[in-house]
Amino acid sequence: MKPIRKPTVLCFSGHDPSGGAGVQADIEVLTRFNCHPCSIVTCLTVQDSSTAHRLIPLNADDLIEQSNALLNDMNIDAIKIGLTGSIECVKAIAFILQQHPNIPVIFDPVLASGDGTVLVNNDLIASIKQHLLPLVTVLTPNTPEARTLTGLDEKNSIERLGNTLLSLGVNYALITGGHEKGNSIKNTLFYKQRPIERTEVERIPGAFHGTGCTLATAVAACIALGEPIPEAIKHAQNYTKHAIQNAEQIGKGQLFPKRT
Repeated sequence: MKPIRKPTVLCFSGHDPSGGAGVQADIEVLTRFNCHPCSIVTCLTVQDSSTAHRLIPLNADDLIEQSNALLNDMNIDAIKIGLTGSIECVKAIAFILQQHPNIPVIFDPVLASGDGTVLVNNDLIASIKQHLLPLVTVLTPNTPEARTLTGLDEKNSIERLGNTLLSLGVNYALITGGHEKGNSIKNTLFYKQRPIERTEVERIPGAFHGTGCTLATAVAACIALGEPIPEAIKHAQNYTKHAIQNAEQIGKGQLFPKRT
């Protein structure tokens, strides 16, 4: 009997030793969707359920070597990017993406930890905008990340944020509204050749760690499974909502989405 090939997703993410986000979150989500996860660690972190204390970038040359080994051996159905860690790693990931332009790329532009600790500087943001965004299929920033990437303040509308992100080269931009005030969360999907789509869900009380990783990796999984991108995004949002509804108190700080 011929073996069945699982859809395979290559993830570039940081290592969160608490297990709430990063590489472990990617693996949990992809396993839940019956996809095979391939993980390349961009950086280590000193992190718990309350805050990120320190970030340690890893060697970009090693990242390229690991990527080439996997891409030469396996059929990769989607690539997911999370915390990049350094300018060198941003450039290395961009180099890899340029060699494989037909693989869909889902990017969760992690610029801060769940508690708001800033993980990037202005030079790294500029590098992301220059080298990565033009290669991204689906970008999944929260509202603060979208404002940072576009340079637009709170006086500017979500519509302007989304259209500006599209002008930076991404194909789809899903701006999530979890950081905004209100009893509901409004996510807005932008695509150059489609009308704006809005999804509104009831806000679940509590502070959560790893929701952005969960959503972006779920999008990657659904695309790897062959779903059209708009449907993959809807499916991933529904999955993330249920993961948050069933979140668990693992440490003393934020709740972890139940991904498996």
